[in-house]
Amino acid sequence: MSKFRHFELNEFIKSDTAKKKNIDNCPTFEVVERLAELTEYFLEPLRCALNLPVFIHSGFRCWALNKAVGGSDTSVHPLGYAVDISCPYMAFNKFVTFVVDWVKKTGKKFDQILIETDKTTGAQWLHIGLFNSKGQQRGQIKIMNDS
Repeated sequence: MSKFRHFELNEFIKSDTAKKKNIDNCPTFEVVERLAELTEYFLEPLRCALNLPVFIHSGFRCWALNKAVGGSDTSVHPLGYAVDISCPYMAFNKFVTFVVDWVKKTGKKFDQILIETDKTTGAQWLHIGLFNSKGQQRGQIKIMNDS
């Protein structure tokens, strides 16, 4: 993943929960290839269009870590096809609008863009899923109210 200008592998695998719970969150080579695909196809072009840094909250999560953070059994984070992002230099609602407008304008294919808020902390992020577990790209954009 070193070929990307704005993203590095360590951003996708870092996890405070994994450290606290002593969970090995090292991806397989296949997962790294998927993370590279997600970055090359979606994240890097988005970052260049935005012209502002994009922060990765959660990228790859092994199945044990996914369970530890309360992730779905159908999550594609463990497959390397999902990332949760925000832009700390832009109001969240403007970031959401930018991303949604950008995917429509560019015709980018994706499975899901989920607008999520942690009710406890108030943290907000966009979940970007490139494919679902069946390899589909359904183009869903949803506001999630149960994070």
